[in-house]
Amino acid sequence: MATPVASRDWLNINVVGTSGSGKSTLARRLAAALGARHVELDALFWRPGWQASPDPEFLARIEAALAQGPWVLDGNYTRTIPVKWREARTVIWLDYGFGLTLWRAARRALARSWSRSELWPGSGNRESFRKLFSRDSILLWTLRSHAPTRRRLEALQRDPRYAHLRFIRLRHPREAEALLAGLASGAVPPR
Repeated sequence: MATPVASRDWLNINVVGTSGSGKSTLARRLAAALGARHVELDALFWRPGWQASPDPEFLARIEAALAQGPWVLDGNYTRTIPVKWREARTVIWLDYGFGLTLWRAARRALARSWSRSELWPGSGNRESFRKLFSRDSILLWTLRSHAPTRRRLEALQRDPRYAHLRFIRLRHPREAEALLAGLASGAVPPR
């Protein structure tokens, strides 16, 4: 694990963006670079058999996970904002183009369907070719949610209720790599 940067004043972090943008990957890398815990909202939400958690249970899981010290959280779930942004200091928005995110979502879904790997330890949840080409497809979700997610995040960034948050909007994977390189050298991103 990398040595934590000297200034941790911008933890706790929520990495947001559309499906396929690389939220979980960046969050894992940030957590390692900062010596923080990585928390994945999807892992807290999905029960075995792809059963959704009821909101009270889901929100309680988030509260418990975030109470355990500095964290880097990945995931959107708008209804969780009152919980996750209460203690957050930074929101990193992966605002990548539609083509890139669709390509990444498709590549990831195909690889996971082929490997049949479990998505979250102990969940038993796996992607499948059948699911990939169903109405529950991540590809359909990406098609439907890209533009609305962008509009919602733009509005949230301007919302005065969240003026306490540092928003970092990354528009290309090169910017995410530059952010990680800056952390490795001890730099704290600008507000």
